Amino acid sequence: MTEYLVLIYDDKAKMATAGPETFNTLMREHDEFGKSNATSLRGGNALEMTISATSLRRDTNGKLVVTDGPFAETKEILGGYYVIEASDLDAAIAIASQVPAPFGGVEVRPIRVFD
Repeated sequence: MTEYLVLIYDDKAKMATAGPETFNTLMREHDEFGKSNATSLRGGNALEMTISATSLRRDTNGKLVVTDGPFAETKEILGGYYVIEASDLDAAIAIASQVPAPFGGVEVRPIRVFD
């Protein structure tokens, strides 16, 4: 079995204007996803909005530069993730296709294992 990271992306503007009813529906759908895929889930979390992000980079001299905000400004933001276990990529895609992402989409990436 291989572990995969399922990254959940959302359109920042649409998420910001979604009302409480939409938010409650989305939370219920994630709860249902978690229950129906409990045997494959290894972890996951929702993330705070990108305004709360802090980015760390090194300048050309190797000095650490800390800035407020996300690493890159984009229309879609990383809203959360799941770590799943699946027999292969096709199985991971089948699980990830059930992740609620009404304002964006998901990305599936195998987790690299170092020997």
